[in-house]
Amino acid sequence: MRLDELRNIDFRRIGNLSIGAKAILLTIVFVLMLVGGWWFQWSEQLDQIDREHREEMTLRDTYRDKKRLAINLEAWRKRLVEIQQGFGALLRQLPNRSEMDALLNDINQAGLGRGLQFDLFKPATQETLADFYAELPVTLKINGHFHDIAAFASDLSRLPRIVLLQDMNITVQPRPTEKGAANSKDVNLSMEATARTYRYLDEQELVAQQKASKGAKK
Repeated sequence: MRLDELRNIDFRRIGNLSIGAKAILLTIVFVLMLVGGWWFQWSEQLDQIDREHREEMTLRDTYRDKKRLAINLEAWRKRLVEIQQGFGALLRQLPNRSEMDALLNDINQAGLGRGLQFDLFKPATQETLADFYAELPVTLKINGHFHDIAAFASDLSRLPRIVLLQDMNITVQPRPTEKGAANSKDVNLSMEATARTYRYLDEQELVAQQKASKGAKK
């Protein structure tokens, strides 16, 4: 086969080419067909196959997750009932607006009942609103013996309403005895703390809170 045959191909007399030239020409045509098929058809189909493969894997994962949930459906239902019951019990520990004054009085009486002296009992002027409840911090400063203060904290934890003592700062104020020493019975403590109380929002407050939440999202 001569190179001139390929350079000067007369397609009207292609049958007269040598076998070698015909083989080369067929190879070129075959390669061009492969490239054209890849460019115009196969690449798009392969991309589609890849997309469908990824979608299949996603569907398989979704199926496994739903199957696992279906198998444990009864356990999840029981768990939901337990959560709802626990949530209801917590809600019952939240007073409404009209009961807040009584709760604050209970906190004060719990301290006085233990013989503690209140230097400060100051509810915040403004509540902090959440989704369905309001939080009211009360700043406390009390003086008394260690056991009385500990008993006061224990009394608060046993109230039928939720009261949390936080940010506690305790300092010792010893009283000297006749001999100039101090013993445990004569030691006074001063405690500064924040008692956080909670109440649930009434219907009007809930509506206002929902409107405010929707407005914030927009």
